Amino acid sequence: MPIHRIAIGAPAEASHPDALKAALAEFFSMLIFVFAGQGSGMAFSKLTDGGAATPAGLIAAALAHALALFVAVSVGANISGGHVNPAVTFGAFLGGNITLLRGILYWIAQLLGSVVACLLLKLATGGLETSAFALSSGVSVWNALIFEIVMTFGLVYTVYATAVDPKKGDLGTIAPIAIGFIVGANILAGGAFDGASMNPAVSFGPAVVSWTWTCHWVYWLGPLVGAAIAALVYDNIFIGTHHHEQLPIADY
Repeated sequence: MPIHRIAIGAPAEASHPDALKAALAEFFSMLIFVFAGQGSGMAFSKLTDGGAATPAGLIAAALAHALALFVAVSVGANISGGHVNPAVTFGAFLGGNITLLRGILYWIAQLLGSVVACLLLKLATGGLETSAFALSSGVSVWNALIFEIVMTFGLVYTVYATAVDPKKGDLGTIAPIAIGFIVGANILAGGAFDGASMNPAVSFGPAVVSWTWTCHWVYWLGPLVGAAIAALVYDNIFIGTHHHEQLPIADY
Protein backbone atom coordinates (compact mmCIF):
# COMPACT_ATOMS: atom_id res chain seq x y z
CA MET A 1 0.00 0.00 0.00
CA PRO A 2 1.54 3.33 -1.03
CA ILE A 3 1.89 5.15 2.28
CA HIS A 4 1.37 8.58 0.67
CA ARG A 5 -2.30 7.78 0.21
CA ILE A 6 -2.97 7.72 3.94
CA ALA A 7 -3.85 11.19 5.20
CA ILE A 8 -4.24 12.44 8.77
CA GLY A 9 -6.19 15.56 7.83
CA ALA A 10 -6.00 19.12 9.12
CA PRO A 11 -7.20 19.85 12.67
CA ALA A 12 -9.71 22.35 11.27
CA GLU A 13 -11.45 19.47 9.50
CA ALA A 14 -12.95 18.31 12.78
CA SER A 15 -15.09 21.43 12.89
CA HIS A 16 -15.62 21.95 9.16
CA PRO A 17 -19.35 22.13 8.30
CA ASP A 18 -19.05 19.50 5.56
CA ALA A 19 -17.32 17.05 7.91
CA LEU A 20 -19.88 17.64 10.64
CA LYS A 21 -22.76 17.18 8.20
CA ALA A 22 -21.17 13.93 6.99
CA ALA A 23 -20.81 12.68 10.56
CA LEU A 24 -24.43 13.59 11.27
CA ALA A 25 -25.48 11.65 8.18
CA GLU A 26 -23.57 8.62 9.49
CA PHE A 27 -25.34 8.99 12.84
CA PHE A 28 -28.80 8.94 11.28
CA SER A 29 -27.94 6.15 8.83
CA MET A 30 -26.65 3.99 11.67
CA LEU A 31 -29.71 4.78 13.79
CA ILE A 32 -32.00 3.71 10.93
CA PHE A 33 -30.02 0.52 10.32
CA VAL A 34 -29.69 -0.63 13.93
CA PHE A 35 -33.27 0.28 14.86
CA ALA A 36 -34.64 -1.86 12.02
CA GLY A 37 -32.11 -4.69 12.35
CA GLN A 38 -32.07 -5.02 16.12
CA GLY A 39 -35.79 -4.30 16.25
CA SER A 40 -36.55 -7.18 13.89
CA GLY A 41 -34.80 -9.56 16.26
CA MET A 42 -36.70 -8.19 19.25
CA ALA A 43 -40.00 -8.46 17.36
CA PHE A 44 -39.31 -12.09 16.46
CA SER A 45 -38.45 -12.87 20.08
CA LYS A 46 -41.72 -11.31 21.22
CA LEU A 47 -43.77 -13.18 18.61
CA THR A 48 -42.22 -16.49 19.64
CA ASP A 49 -42.42 -15.68 23.36
CA GLY A 50 -38.64 -15.62 23.66
CA GLY A 51 -38.24 -18.98 21.99
CA ALA A 52 -35.03 -20.26 20.46
CA ALA A 53 -33.97 -18.98 17.08
CA THR A 54 -35.40 -20.84 14.11
CA PRO A 55 -34.54 -20.95 10.40
CA ALA A 56 -37.47 -18.60 9.79
CA GLY A 57 -36.06 -16.17 12.33
CA LEU A 58 -32.65 -16.26 10.65
CA ILE A 59 -34.19 -15.54 7.25
CA ALA A 60 -36.23 -12.69 8.74
CA ALA A 61 -33.11 -11.19 10.34
CA ALA A 62 -31.16 -11.45 7.09
CA LEU A 63 -33.94 -9.79 5.11
CA ALA A 64 -34.45 -7.02 7.67
CA HIS A 65 -30.74 -6.19 7.79
CA ALA A 66 -30.37 -6.32 4.00
CA LEU A 67 -33.30 -3.96 3.43
CA ALA A 68 -32.36 -1.60 6.26
CA LEU A 69 -28.72 -1.37 5.13
CA PHE A 70 -29.80 -0.74 1.54
CA VAL A 71 -31.79 2.26 2.76
CA ALA A 72 -29.17 3.43 5.28
CA VAL A 73 -26.39 3.43 2.67
CA SER A 74 -28.62 5.10 0.08
CA VAL A 75 -29.69 8.00 2.28
CA GLY A 76 -26.12 8.74 3.36
CA ALA A 77 -24.29 8.11 0.09
CA ASN A 78 -24.40 11.68 -1.23
CA ILE A 79 -23.41 13.21 2.11
CA SER A 80 -20.94 10.93 3.84
CA GLY A 81 -20.41 8.14 1.34
CA GLY A 82 -22.83 5.92 3.27
CA HIS A 83 -20.29 3.93 5.28
CA VAL A 84 -22.69 2.92 8.12
CA ASN A 85 -19.91 0.77 9.56
CA PRO A 86 -16.62 1.57 11.36
CA ALA A 87 -15.00 -1.31 9.45
CA VAL A 88 -15.96 0.25 6.11
CA THR A 89 -14.58 3.59 7.31
CA PHE A 90 -11.35 1.87 8.36
CA GLY A 91 -11.06 0.19 4.97
CA ALA A 92 -11.67 3.53 3.23
CA PHE A 93 -8.94 5.13 5.35
CA LEU A 94 -6.40 2.46 4.46
CA GLY A 95 -7.13 3.02 0.77
CA GLY A 96 -6.61 6.76 1.11
CA ASN A 97 -10.28 7.56 0.54
CA ILE A 98 -10.88 9.35 3.84
CA THR A 99 -8.65 11.16 6.32
CA LEU A 100 -7.99 9.88 9.81
CA LEU A 101 -9.71 12.85 11.45
CA ARG A 102 -12.86 12.49 9.36
CA GLY A 103 -12.77 8.75 10.00
CA ILE A 104 -12.72 9.38 13.76
CA LEU A 105 -15.73 11.68 13.39
CA TYR A 106 -17.52 8.91 11.49
CA TRP A 107 -16.66 6.35 14.16
CA ILE A 108 -18.02 8.55 16.95
CA ALA A 109 -21.22 9.22 15.00
CA GLN A 110 -21.68 5.55 14.09
CA LEU A 111 -21.23 4.34 17.66
CA LEU A 112 -23.56 7.00 19.02
CA GLY A 113 -26.16 6.18 16.38
CA SER A 114 -26.14 2.54 17.40
CA VAL A 115 -26.44 3.31 21.11
CA VAL A 116 -29.29 5.78 20.55
CA ALA A 117 -31.13 3.27 18.34
CA CYS A 118 -30.92 0.62 21.05
CA LEU A 119 -32.04 3.07 23.73
CA LEU A 120 -35.02 4.06 21.57
CA LEU A 121 -35.88 0.40 21.05
CA LYS A 122 -35.74 -0.25 24.78
CA LEU A 123 -37.98 2.76 25.40
CA ALA A 124 -40.43 1.90 22.62
CA THR A 125 -40.79 -1.74 23.67
CA GLY A 126 -41.35 -1.04 27.33
CA GLY A 127 -37.92 -2.15 28.44
CA LEU A 128 -37.34 -5.27 26.35
CA GLU A 129 -33.72 -6.38 26.22
CA THR A 130 -31.55 -5.33 23.29
CA SER A 131 -29.55 -8.53 23.18
CA ALA A 132 -25.80 -8.23 22.71
CA PHE A 133 -24.09 -10.37 20.10
CA ALA A 134 -22.96 -13.70 21.48
CA LEU A 135 -21.35 -16.94 20.34
CA SER A 136 -23.54 -19.98 19.85
CA SER A 137 -22.94 -23.16 21.79
CA GLY A 138 -19.88 -25.00 20.54
CA VAL A 139 -18.48 -21.96 18.73
CA SER A 140 -15.10 -20.76 20.03
CA VAL A 141 -13.85 -17.20 19.88
CA TRP A 142 -11.41 -18.27 17.15
CA ASN A 143 -14.22 -19.77 15.08
CA ALA A 144 -16.15 -16.52 15.45
CA LEU A 145 -13.09 -14.45 14.63
CA ILE A 146 -12.63 -16.30 11.34
CA PHE A 147 -16.31 -15.84 10.53
CA GLU A 148 -16.13 -12.09 11.19
CA ILE A 149 -12.92 -11.67 9.18
CA VAL A 150 -14.23 -13.53 6.14
CA MET A 151 -17.71 -11.99 6.21
CA THR A 152 -16.38 -8.46 6.61
CA PHE A 153 -13.84 -9.08 3.86
CA GLY A 154 -16.75 -9.87 1.55
CA LEU A 155 -18.62 -6.76 2.66
CA VAL A 156 -15.74 -4.29 2.25
CA TYR A 157 -14.62 -5.94 -1.00
CA THR A 158 -18.15 -5.33 -2.29
CA VAL A 159 -17.99 -1.70 -1.13
CA TYR A 160 -14.73 -1.18 -2.99
CA ALA A 161 -15.95 -2.88 -6.15
CA THR A 162 -19.29 -1.08 -6.38
CA ALA A 163 -18.71 2.28 -4.65
CA VAL A 164 -15.00 3.11 -4.52
CA ASP A 165 -13.44 1.78 -7.73
CA PRO A 166 -13.20 4.71 -10.21
CA LYS A 167 -13.86 2.23 -13.04
CA LYS A 168 -17.22 1.19 -11.60
CA GLY A 169 -19.26 3.25 -14.08
CA ASP A 170 -22.99 2.59 -13.88
CA LEU A 171 -22.33 -0.20 -11.38
CA GLY A 172 -22.19 2.49 -8.70
CA THR A 173 -25.94 2.92 -8.91
CA ILE A 174 -26.52 -0.53 -7.44
CA ALA A 175 -23.88 -0.20 -4.71
CA PRO A 176 -26.39 0.18 -1.84
CA ILE A 177 -28.39 -2.88 -2.83
CA ALA A 178 -25.24 -4.94 -3.45
CA ILE A 179 -23.95 -3.97 -0.01
CA GLY A 180 -27.29 -4.84 1.57
CA PHE A 181 -27.39 -8.18 -0.25
CA ILE A 182 -23.92 -9.29 0.88
CA VAL A 183 -24.77 -8.47 4.50
CA GLY A 184 -28.04 -10.39 4.26
CA ALA A 185 -26.27 -13.37 2.66
CA ASN A 186 -23.55 -13.34 5.32
CA ILE A 187 -26.17 -13.35 8.07
CA LEU A 188 -27.62 -16.50 6.54
CA ALA A 189 -24.11 -17.99 6.54
CA GLY A 190 -22.87 -16.92 9.97
CA GLY A 191 -25.89 -15.78 11.93
CA ALA A 192 -26.37 -19.14 13.61
CA PHE A 193 -22.75 -19.20 14.77
CA ASP A 194 -21.86 -15.76 16.12
CA GLY A 195 -24.71 -13.49 15.06
CA ALA A 196 -22.84 -12.25 11.97
CA SER A 197 -22.07 -8.70 13.01
CA MET A 198 -19.52 -7.50 10.40
CA ASN A 199 -19.93 -4.09 12.05
CA PRO A 200 -18.39 -3.01 15.39
CA ALA A 201 -21.03 -0.30 15.87
CA VAL A 202 -23.90 -2.77 15.43
CA SER A 203 -22.35 -4.87 18.22
CA PHE A 204 -21.47 -1.86 20.37
CA GLY A 205 -24.96 -0.40 20.83
CA PRO A 206 -26.63 -3.53 22.23
CA ALA A 207 -23.57 -4.24 24.38
CA VAL A 208 -23.76 -0.78 25.97
CA VAL A 209 -27.51 -0.82 26.57
CA SER A 210 -27.54 -4.38 27.96
CA TRP A 211 -24.07 -3.95 29.49
CA THR A 212 -22.94 -7.31 28.18
CA TRP A 213 -19.34 -7.48 26.99
CA THR A 214 -18.64 -11.21 26.74
CA CYS A 215 -16.29 -11.83 23.77
CA HIS A 216 -17.08 -8.32 22.54
CA TRP A 217 -13.52 -7.89 21.26
CA VAL A 218 -14.24 -10.47 18.55
CA TYR A 219 -16.77 -8.10 17.00
CA TRP A 220 -14.13 -5.40 16.70
CA LEU A 221 -11.00 -7.31 15.77
CA GLY A 222 -12.64 -9.57 13.18
CA PRO A 223 -14.36 -6.81 11.17
CA LEU A 224 -11.34 -4.49 11.27
CA VAL A 225 -8.97 -7.23 10.09
CA GLY A 226 -11.37 -8.33 7.35
CA ALA A 227 -11.85 -4.73 6.22
CA ALA A 228 -8.10 -4.11 6.13
CA ILE A 229 -7.44 -7.19 4.01
CA ALA A 230 -10.23 -6.33 1.56
CA ALA A 231 -9.12 -2.71 1.23
CA LEU A 232 -5.46 -3.57 0.66
CA VAL A 233 -6.23 -6.36 -1.80
CA TYR A 234 -8.71 -4.40 -3.91
CA ASP A 235 -6.87 -1.09 -3.78
CA ASN A 236 -3.47 -2.50 -4.67
CA ILE A 237 -4.49 -5.14 -7.21
CA PHE A 238 -7.55 -3.72 -8.95
CA ILE A 239 -7.26 0.06 -8.54
CA GLY A 240 -3.53 0.70 -8.39
CA THR A 241 -1.65 3.98 -8.24
CA HIS A 242 -2.70 5.21 -11.67
CA HIS A 243 -6.43 4.91 -11.17
CA HIS A 244 -6.87 6.05 -7.60
CA GLU A 245 -9.41 8.70 -6.65
CA GLN A 246 -11.41 9.59 -3.56
CA LEU A 247 -14.95 8.66 -2.71
CA PRO A 248 -17.44 10.90 -4.53
CA ILE A 249 -18.25 13.19 -1.58
CA ALA A 250 -17.00 16.53 -0.28
CA ASP A 251 -13.28 17.31 -0.30
CA TYR A 252 -11.38 15.76 2.57
